[in-house]
Amino acid sequence: MNLDDAKIPGLRADLERTVRDALAEDIGSGDITAQLIPADRSASARVITREDCTICGTEWVNEVFRQLDPALQVNWMVADGDRAAADSVLFTLHGNARSILTGERTALNFLQTLSGTATAASALAEEVRGGQIRVLDTRKTIPGLRTAQKYAVLCGGCHNHRIGLYDAFLIKENHIAAAGGIDAAVEQARQLAPQAPVEVEVENLDELRQALDAGADIIMLDEFNERDTLEALQLAKGTAKIEISGSVDAARLRQLSGLAVDYISSGALTKHLKAVDLSLRLQM
Repeated sequence: MNLDDAKIPGLRADLERTVRDALAEDIGSGDITAQLIPADRSASARVITREDCTICGTEWVNEVFRQLDPALQVNWMVADGDRAAADSVLFTLHGNARSILTGERTALNFLQTLSGTATAASALAEEVRGGQIRVLDTRKTIPGLRTAQKYAVLCGGCHNHRIGLYDAFLIKENHIAAAGGIDAAVEQARQLAPQAPVEVEVENLDELRQALDAGADIIMLDEFNERDTLEALQLAKGTAKIEISGSVDAARLRQLSGLAVDYISSGALTKHLKAVDLSLRLQM
């Protein structure tokens, strides 16, 4: 996986901005501890993972050291989307010792966070491998890292829901109430942006029927029980795509894998991630 393959709007610009902001946040007026090291001292370093993981964030690491010191050499043993075993070397560095140590934490922060997202996505993708269900992320991302985490989800083998509020309609309970009902909300959406997909979240079978009658493209079933889910799938068959949301974990995915569900969305992919444990080891 690479940045261009992801086709996420603004991804590369966001990468450069978030790296710049992260370095400014960490370095401030200068890395006073790095000044203990002679300015011309060279060093090498290797970064290892202490646990099995799916890799994401190589370009963020590259950008950290590019912005700090373009003369640093970064050599990767893995690529985004690769599985890495515990204790394996992910990349090596060679160049100015001060630059390596100044950029270490910022680089590893990006790599551990995005690899954590990719690893979580990989676990869920494995549960539906070979079937028709596509596991989607949500907008429940770390502020400032929206496109980065969306990219990490792709590296883990899952898929992106809408990127933001601008590229698709997702009509929820409060929108329905404020717009005057499901039919009115869908009709206004078609007039406002005819090219944009229209999805409606429903909480019961009556709302499902209203969404179908209104011509929604996708219908999200929020916290439906098993019986109502089966009925909803029959009602929507051939008319609208069905997305399951709410309390979706690996066990639930296995239950749904044999049903005619199109999408399963999980906020846990990006908000419940566990950062991967990484370590940088300097060699003088």
